[in-house]
Amino acid sequence: MTRASKKVFVFYGVAMAWLFLLLWPLMGIKADGTLEFETTFQVWGRIAVVCLGIAILYVLNKSGALDPITRPAGALRDSASAAFSKVPVWIWFLIGLAAALAYPQFTHRYAQDVAVNVLVYVCLGLGLNIVVGLAGLLDLGYIAFYGVGAYTYALLSVQYGISFWLCLPIAAAFASIAGCIIGYPTLRMRGDYLAIVTLGFGEIVRLLLNNWMSLTNGPNGVLGIKAPGFWMPDFTSGLTFEHIYLKKLGYLYYVVLGLAIFTIIAVHRLNFSRIGRAWEAIREDETAAELMGVNTFKLKLLAYAMGALFGGLAGAFFAARMRFVSPESFTFLESALVLAMVVLGGLGSIPGIILGALALVALPEIFREFELYRMLAFGGAMTFMMLVRPAGLIPAKRMGQRSEEVD
Repeated sequence: MTRASKKVFVFYGVAMAWLFLLLWPLMGIKADGTLEFETTFQVWGRIAVVCLGIAILYVLNKSGALDPITRPAGALRDSASAAFSKVPVWIWFLIGLAAALAYPQFTHRYAQDVAVNVLVYVCLGLGLNIVVGLAGLLDLGYIAFYGVGAYTYALLSVQYGISFWLCLPIAAAFASIAGCIIGYPTLRMRGDYLAIVTLGFGEIVRLLLNNWMSLTNGPNGVLGIKAPGFWMPDFTSGLTFEHIYLKKLGYLYYVVLGLAIFTIIAVHRLNFSRIGRAWEAIREDETAAELMGVNTFKLKLLAYAMGALFGGLAGAFFAARMRFVSPESFTFLESALVLAMVVLGGLGSIPGIILGALALVALPEIFREFELYRMLAFGGAMTFMMLVRPAGLIPAKRMGQRSEEVD
């Protein structure tokens, strides 16, 4: 046994011991105060056996014992990747769009509800990607713009009866203004200081929503928000128009799908524009970008405004879907979840963020049968993915590397 293989098995032993220390309080301590070890050992033993098999396969692969299997498999993978790369991108886009449009026709309500949540978080993740992934500004209060968009539509719908479609650009505009207001005082800060200040501004917005009783109704929230609708011609007694509300989940799925497609196209166009390249220059080295003539102040403010815009769109849909909003929906944990999607998928990568949103929203639902332990399994899966793919599931192609990162 080589030194490297010994290191792998030592790491395996430490990891399994740490896993047991996590599992036993969850499964061995009962509600009546009694202690039990049998259930914990059963679950821990199954996990240990599976992980041991993975460790053995890893050691064998590193030693070259699996080359007769891995080499043909690698050649097959390369040939398949080359074949897929020859297919134009627009064909894959059309296939994905057709699958998305047909999804509600072949699924039940629960699957549609999960898909709607995924698409909402896709919009949020892509909006935060502009700030974090493209401009390199760590924002821990992004969910505030989500709340601004939601409350904008909620108040306009309940108090003035304005339709959802007219409120969408208004909610996006108000969220962008909030992004400029929050972003302006923070633009001269970097690193940890920027993260702390944006976290504070996010909490300020939540507290305002919670305490401004005369406007937002405080912790009681806003009730009676209207769903999206449209006017449909009716010829039963001449030409008249009937207003139909899209209350069914299948219809709401198509609304948020349209918003997600718009967000994907808009972020893609921004990414490959001169503004997007200027954002990337700021992300890689702000001082060098400023010396090359990039107006870093205005472009960072624009990044906050554009990222907030898509958060406002998602917030308006959230209010229309739930028909009720309250400050409890816009906590720091939501900001952390959206940031995790961006980091897990890959900073600056649109396909990666879509995959990250799918993983962080759909995986807990897949593990739902584990009840209290599904978050443990979910956290383990995320930790494993970050160890295997530290740059994200689908890293961005245009991502620089600084000298200190190499060191």
